[in-house]
Amino acid sequence: MDLPALRESLAALAAHAVELARRNGADQAEAGASHDEGLSVTVRMGDIESVERQRDRGLAVTVYRGKQKGSASTSDFSPASVEATVRKALSIASFTAPDEYAGLADARLMAVDPPDLELYFPWELDVDRAAELALRAESAARAYDPRIENSEGATVSTGGGHRAYANSHGFVGGYPTSSHSISVSVVAKDGSLERDYWYTVSREPEALETPEAVGEQAAKRALARLGARQIKTQTVPVIYPAELARGLFGHLVAAIRGTAQYRRASFLLGARGERIFPEFVDIEEDPHLRRALASAPFDGEGVATKRRDLVRRGVLEGYVLSSYSARRLGLETTGNAGGAHNLIVRPTAGPLEELIAGCDRAFVVGELLGQGVNIVTGDYSRGAAGFWVERGAIVHAVNEVTVAGNLREMFARIQAIGSDVDIRGGIRCGSVLIDALTVAGQ
Repeated sequence: MDLPALRESLAALAAHAVELARRNGADQAEAGASHDEGLSVTVRMGDIESVERQRDRGLAVTVYRGKQKGSASTSDFSPASVEATVRKALSIASFTAPDEYAGLADARLMAVDPPDLELYFPWELDVDRAAELALRAESAARAYDPRIENSEGATVSTGGGHRAYANSHGFVGGYPTSSHSISVSVVAKDGSLERDYWYTVSREPEALETPEAVGEQAAKRALARLGARQIKTQTVPVIYPAELARGLFGHLVAAIRGTAQYRRASFLLGARGERIFPEFVDIEEDPHLRRALASAPFDGEGVATKRRDLVRRGVLEGYVLSSYSARRLGLETTGNAGGAHNLIVRPTAGPLEELIAGCDRAFVVGELLGQGVNIVTGDYSRGAAGFWVERGAIVHAVNEVTVAGNLREMFARIQAIGSDVDIRGGIRCGSVLIDALTVAGQ
């Protein structure tokens, strides 16, 4: 991938589409152009199972004529196709109902000299090398213990691309990104069969865990689940390990997203300024973390991103807004068109092991099954498997239970946030201890 040439051509394409829209009668216009390439190789039981190559590109154009909006897209970058796409967007706009909230984000909010956040690290990986790494990961898992009887496969993936955005405010910007990963899933057998997995993911290939480390961790996790038993229904402290705890804060984001707020479909409706967590909980959004998986110098509307406190001393400081949802709420965009950027949940305690050691009895979640989350009411009911804790130590695995509660109450009952922060995603947090949830079993 010739990155400088690609960057220039995509930016020029997006800007040209905006110019065409304006010349043909649009009051405002925006366009996004993208090009992505990737490779994914999966092995299973020592043999290559699949090889997938990705090469995608696209142009999306949105126009505003008055308060009418129209959008169209194409994967054909030829001049004739670009012009036809613009005309299609304009035609669609002529049929849509006026929406007083429609339009670009304010020009004064556009990013100026956006920072280079170091989000692109190419990995020169061919099929043979990817297969070798995947085989090493799977072999390490299978060799770890004779009870690792089967494999669901090991996958090595690499991908990168560039996105450019332009609008009729004169904004033109873009930046490249990359993502690389290794994952393994295996099955352990000792009377029963138990499956588990592990993975590593990063912008830069050098930051990935070794294939052997990923394979061994997948094996350890599968082995730990052997001998699982059911437990009686009871109310006990529940611990979410870091890789699952991020889901709790994902539900927070869903509830404070602008669309949920203006549709009045959130259990945190109008909750800005309210204490929804204990006073020790702080959550910040930092879009400018270098090399992080959810960093962005500007959002999907060209609005400059910036660090902010989302929750401070337990109080919700704001929502997650695009310009459209902000107008619906009488507020200003928070630079979140396209989603939240690197939510950082500050630790208040030691790692998972210390949280376990501090509990007389508790349930440690190992896996969550099904959906079972109602963002409108906050009702939470998830099938689960995991581990039973007595006197500060795990005594056996648990299966076929349901963890139930209400998210608003669950947030208020958080007792500790661990220091074992998982950075493999857009929400960075450690393990979370909630003091009392219903764990339904026998």
